[in-house]
Amino acid sequence: MIHVVGNATLDTLIRLDRFPQPGETVVARGADEDLGGKGANQAIVIARCGQAVRLLAALGADPPGERIRRALVAEGVVEGLRVWNGPTDRCIIYVDAEGENTIVSLIEAARAFDPVEDLARAGNVAPGDWVLMQGNLSPAVTRACLALARKRGAMTALNPSPTYEAAEYDWGQVDLAVVNRVEATALGSASDPFEAARALRGLGEGLGAGVVALTLGAEGAVLIGQDGMFAARAPRVAAVDSVGAGDVFCGTLIAARASGRSWRKALGAAVAAASVSVTRRGVLASFPSRGEMAALLEEHQP
Repeated sequence: MIHVVGNATLDTLIRLDRFPQPGETVVARGADEDLGGKGANQAIVIARCGQAVRLLAALGADPPGERIRRALVAEGVVEGLRVWNGPTDRCIIYVDAEGENTIVSLIEAARAFDPVEDLARAGNVAPGDWVLMQGNLSPAVTRACLALARKRGAMTALNPSPTYEAAEYDWGQVDLAVVNRVEATALGSASDPFEAARALRGLGEGLGAGVVALTLGAEGAVLIGQDGMFAARAPRVAAVDSVGAGDVFCGTLIAARASGRSWRKALGAAVAAASVSVTRRGVLASFPSRGEMAALLEEHQP
């Protein structure tokens, strides 16, 4: 079982010709609304890869929360959802004509959510499971969940987006860190993303992440582990929207690894899946289908 511990939101995606300058008003080209949140996104990707997945997240007792719950059930994600006394979290995503995006998140439900008791309950997390987290829960809760997962013999993964202050992380509890260029340089104390990613893994004996995957957009991704660094190049595609591509990469990477593939094969599958998603508009609408995921994973056999 893969346990995704994170958030679920209602996303509003606004398409622009270009991002506004400070103080400037621009006219949007259009807008869409759909299920989102990094936790929910990554759980759906894992489910479409054919892996058993459970999402632990907090929702409001409101129509957006019910809409999200129904969508997750339809995707085959096992529920670990909790209701809190507030609204469901929301995310506002701006996408320009080049497919680049900026995101503003409201994460009150996520920051109030503490799933440690759920993870600690007997039988919920077993040796060989994976526990995947992002940056939406509080730093203290994230550290506690990762430590508990390790204690139970599970593999741990962290996609630190949004990021905390660098001092808030305990990389020694992280078997796999998935970062982009911005996150790597912010957390690895180096201006070069490759040096920063190496730093996250090499923070000292037992203190660094076990494996670091660094995403590079149109260039693909690299993985840094015990056996050094290797890359997976992205195919040349006509990108129209990069929103959600990082979640597709992260979910596919972990699902492929959990299914027994080598890191090299898992990285190749993750880059291929993310490259499909950037050719489509929207968030959930851009994710490869179950059939497409099965074909991608078939091309990257163990």
